[in-house]
Amino acid sequence: MIPASFSAFLRLTLAVLAALTLGACSSSVTGPGGRITKVKQYHLFPGQPPRTQNPAILFERDYHLFGAVTAEEIRNRFGHYYTIFWKLDDRSGPVTVRFEYRMANTGLKDFVQEQVVDDIRRSNISRFEVNGPEYQNNGRVTMWKVSILRGKEELVSQQSYLWN
Repeated sequence: MIPASFSAFLRLTLAVLAALTLGACSSSVTGPGGRITKVKQYHLFPGQPPRTQNPAILFERDYHLFGAVTAEEIRNRFGHYYTIFWKLDDRSGPVTVRFEYRMANTGLKDFVQEQVVDDIRRSNISRFEVNGPEYQNNGRVTMWKVSILRGKEELVSQQSYLWN
């Protein structure tokens, strides 16, 4: 039989561990000028559709393939899709959302996509796609980094685990 004080200590320890684990799973990153609240990734790959009956999972594939009729159009849709949710403390002036990434068949060569955002709102969304011939020739995205810049100043950034 476990003493009551040890049982209370054990419950408290488990509660602290659970809180730390949940905090570590948070995808929100705060920088000196803002916050990236979430980076949503989707990989639309060739082959069979997912073997599931979950309509949410099936919808994502159908959403990215919508409007593609010919085999070439469908092939050009295969690739990676990133949606970045972000907020800034100072919403004046334009900012640049920069998406840097590396691909499987290109080694350490960096690729960059940028979007200039003039109309900054309370909550913002930026989308980036790596698909078509770039995906077919260079392979899948292996690592990435998202930065929000005002001029040369980096307001906030978030990166994948493998980015160095």
